[in-house]
Amino acid sequence: MTVYNFSAGPAVLPKPVLEKAQAELVNYQGSEMSVMEMSHRSSLFDNIIKEAEKLLREIMGIPDNYKVLFLQGGASLQFSMIPLNLAVGKKALYVNTGAWAKKAISAAKAIDGVEVEVIASSEDKNFTYVPEITKDMVDQEAAYVHITTNETIGGISYQTIPDVGDVPIVADMSSNILANNYKVEDFGLIYAGAQKNIGPSGLTVVIIREDLLNKEPIFSPMLDFAVQAANDSLYNTPPTYAIYIAKLVFEWIQELGGLQEIVKRDQEKAALLYDAIDASNLFISPVDKNYRSLTNIPFVTGDEELDKKFNQEALAQGFQNLKGHRSVGGMRASLYNAFPKEGVEELVAFMKKFEDENGEK
Repeated sequence: MTVYNFSAGPAVLPKPVLEKAQAELVNYQGSEMSVMEMSHRSSLFDNIIKEAEKLLREIMGIPDNYKVLFLQGGASLQFSMIPLNLAVGKKALYVNTGAWAKKAISAAKAIDGVEVEVIASSEDKNFTYVPEITKDMVDQEAAYVHITTNETIGGISYQTIPDVGDVPIVADMSSNILANNYKVEDFGLIYAGAQKNIGPSGLTVVIIREDLLNKEPIFSPMLDFAVQAANDSLYNTPPTYAIYIAKLVFEWIQELGGLQEIVKRDQEKAALLYDAIDASNLFISPVDKNYRSLTNIPFVTGDEELDKKFNQEALAQGFQNLKGHRSVGGMRASLYNAFPKEGVEELVAFMKKFEDENGEK
């Protein structure tokens, strides 16, 4: 039985990447060492981390005046690290689009000296859309405007990036980095946990415009963007193996044809599933069509018991991790870059069979 992993994270990795990592596991480039064993100060690892940054810059078109940092702590640590570095003594503006935005807002409110203002929210419709943001809503003296470009749980996504004037946009891009056509220069800072489209958990990527690096040190060097940038992400031992896998993923993306080809494939995969949902008399999407995510697709039957039955039968057929997040229920298919198109085709066929057997007669 073929297994398809729809996990929202840690998520499926490209099979060629796993196979290459397996081949190099105990002897990387004739060193007789695994990447997991070698010093982060060694020339071999220095080449790995530099090549990872070079590839990411090429794929995303990252301008020279942005620093690329490979950090730890997940996106959740960035919820605190960003206001600590950018907004003490200032106002930080947030857009509330769901579970992850709410966590970022809560963490920022806990930082002394940061004034947090939520300038827009989609909570009125249970986070099923992205609220409109206009320049007149944005205090031009604010430190930044924070958005979550893709809500993993709710399945909504920014289709375009709002014009907020001269205020930097800070974006949690954890679940749709490398799966969108955004321009890096439209953001002041981008951050993303790696465990969805980049690599294994344990690595966090931060892309920050140089003028936003804090001029005064903060209380913890580990949490200081300027310190991390000055040390090229090597202030302490970084997540070396996760960075190595990320490099292999970046190579895989380049070999496929780069970001444009990846986004095209993601659009095709998502369209297959959304078309099946829209054509169904049993399954529905709770998300406004104008804001649907390419990477995280929730759907329900409207009957909790039927959802439960679907999840049980799907699991028995090899569809792993389809159950929706515990906070919303139903089903959720996470179609990250490495997820194969044939897995979506198989899921759609299973959904049609399930509807034939369980839908209204």
